[in-house]
Amino acid sequence: MQKNKRNSKVSYDHYGYLFIAPFFIVFAIFQLYPIFFTFRTSLTDAVGWTKILDNKIIGFQNYITLFSKNETANFFWQSFGNTLIMWLFNFVPQISFALILASWFTDQHLNLIGQGAFKVLIYMPNIITAATIGMLFFSLFSYPIAPVNTLMQSLGIVNTPFEYFRNVAASRGIVSFIQWWMWYGNTMIIMIAGISGINPSLFEAGLVDGCTSRQIFWKITLPLIRPILLYNLVTSLVGGLTMFDIPHLMTQGNPNNTTNTVARFIYQQGFSGTYNFNMASAASVVLFGIIVICSLVLNYIMRDKDAAPRKRRQKV
Repeated sequence: MQKNKRNSKVSYDHYGYLFIAPFFIVFAIFQLYPIFFTFRTSLTDAVGWTKILDNKIIGFQNYITLFSKNETANFFWQSFGNTLIMWLFNFVPQISFALILASWFTDQHLNLIGQGAFKVLIYMPNIITAATIGMLFFSLFSYPIAPVNTLMQSLGIVNTPFEYFRNVAASRGIVSFIQWWMWYGNTMIIMIAGISGINPSLFEAGLVDGCTSRQIFWKITLPLIRPILLYNLVTSLVGGLTMFDIPHLMTQGNPNNTTNTVARFIYQQGFSGTYNFNMASAASVVLFGIIVICSLVLNYIMRDKDAAPRKRRQKV
């Protein structure tokens, strides 16, 4: 009788696969397949729309071109250097400022009033579209008549209008500032979430022992949010090396391609001129490899060095 009852029970275990199936289907169609297609295209002679599907495998010739001395390779590595410079100049102040704000908002000594309003205002640039921000800053720094030039002249700082987008340092600085302004609020929120996950008893013990806010931050907070720092480093690295929208909208890579990024290089190769889909795909794969290697290096540097090493098996 009991056996019949067991058999009559309906198992719902397989329904779990139905719930997770949409994610894997969408991932396979819109991410996994394009990755394989891009890698295959990088091994072909796909130049022009007619050869995007009807092409021949030529091996690693496109990669050899990228790592040889030629105009295309020089343009690619120049774009990579531009991307790296602009990423560093926005990420270093971004992570520093986010850490300072997160420590202030979670500091029990300070107990700041109106934290919610400040967090909303700081995070707000992140929810504005890049196109809107790009057009806003382009209007602010335009030449010859624009709010920034008008203000600088009225204050007597400059006598004539300054062409910001024809100056290398100014163009890179504006792009870096926009990237910092857009993302430091998001980084701050993630930092606050990480700090909020720390056991409050650790902070209370520090307060009881007479630790200052600075000592609590350096000795308790910072070591315990190492995984959050690693997450921000990797995600910022991915976002920085794939930077496209702001430089494309504001400067078009100018002046003299000094604000051209790797993503713009891929766009130019694949969707302008002779439509070199093979070179665009090869550059995408190289960029993917660089991101993977850098992520692994960051993961190694940020690893928990104090973790107990695994016990070696004793030889019998």
